[in-house]
Amino acid sequence: MPDSPATPPPACDARASWKPHGPYSLRQSLGILQRGAGDPATRVGNTGAWLCFHTPTGPVTLQATRSAGIDAEVFLKAWGPGAAHAVERGLHLLGAYDDWSAFDSPETRGLLHPTVARSRKSNPGLRLPSTGRVFDALLPAILEQKVTVLEANFAWRYLCLAVGGLPPGPAPSGMRLPPTPAAVRSLQPWQWHQARVDSKRSATALRAAAAAGALERWALMDLGAVRENAMGAGTLAAALESLPGVGPWSIAEVLQRTHGAADHVSVGDYHLAAFVGQVLTGRRVDDAGMLDLLAPFSGHRQRVVRLIGLSGQRKQAFGPRLAPMDHRRR
Repeated sequence: MPDSPATPPPACDARASWKPHGPYSLRQSLGILQRGAGDPATRVGNTGAWLCFHTPTGPVTLQATRSAGIDAEVFLKAWGPGAAHAVERGLHLLGAYDDWSAFDSPETRGLLHPTVARSRKSNPGLRLPSTGRVFDALLPAILEQKVTVLEANFAWRYLCLAVGGLPPGPAPSGMRLPPTPAAVRSLQPWQWHQARVDSKRSATALRAAAAAGALERWALMDLGAVRENAMGAGTLAAALESLPGVGPWSIAEVLQRTHGAADHVSVGDYHLAAFVGQVLTGRRVDDAGMLDLLAPFSGHRQRVVRLIGLSGQRKQAFGPRLAPMDHRRR
C-alpha cells in the first residue's frame, strides 16, 4: 500500500519578505538567540529558522527561510494570535536595520587586527538582531550567571518544557514557547531544583518576572533608540540595573539580543576577556585589559567580539574547568 501523502502545513496567518542589500547569513545573525542545540524555543539553521515566542497580541510560531543564490531573499511566515505583530517586527528581528557602514569604513578597517579583518571579510552576512523581547532575553541570561553553558542550557530547556506551553501552528516537534513571567512565578521550589537552578538565580528570576511588565514597555520604543546613549538614566539598561542580581554582564547579554546593541560587551564573562586578549595580543587579559583593547572601536565593540567568535580561533585552556553543580539535592 503506498504511503499516504504528508499533510500540508496550515496556511500561515501573516507573511512578509525582505531582500537584503548585500550578503546575509541567517545562522550567524539569529544564532545568538538559540540557547544550545536543544533549545525548545529557537532552532536556527543555515537557510531556515523556527522561533516560538509571546507577543503583546498572543503567542506565535515564526518561520524564517532564506532562498539560495546571490540575490537571496528572506521569507517570514507566522502562525497564531501574535502573527501580525511578529511579522511587523520581523525586519528588526532579522537585523535588517543593523548598519555596518561606519565599521566598514576605511578609518575603522585600518585599526582592525588582521584576525578580525579576515573574519569580517569571511562573514559579510552577519547582522545584529533586535527582538524587542526583554524577558525572553533576561531569563536565560539570569540562568547563565556563574554556571557553565551546559548547565544554563539544561535549565532553560527544563523550564521551557515544564511551563512553556505548546506553540501555535506547525512548529517542529518538541518546540515550546518560552516561559511567561506568570509561569515563572508559578514554579515550585522543587522545580527550580530539578532545573538545577540555585536559590540566588531563582530569586533573581522571580524579581525579573515581577518587573517584566514594566521592562517590556521599553520594547515598545523604537528598537534603534537604545543603540546610542544606552547606559544613562531613563534607559532600558538603567531599568535592568535596578533589579538586584542583574549586573553589567546580564544587561549586555540582554541588549545584544533585544536591541542589537553594537557596543555592549559582556564584561564579567568567565572566558571572554582572556579569549579577546589571546586573539588580539597573544596573551590573556582581564576585563579592564579587554576594554582597553576594544576602546578604539567605541560604538562597535560588540561587533569586534562577534567577529572574533567567528574567526575560527579557539580559546586556549588554562587551569581547571568550571565544574557543573547539581542543585537537585540541596
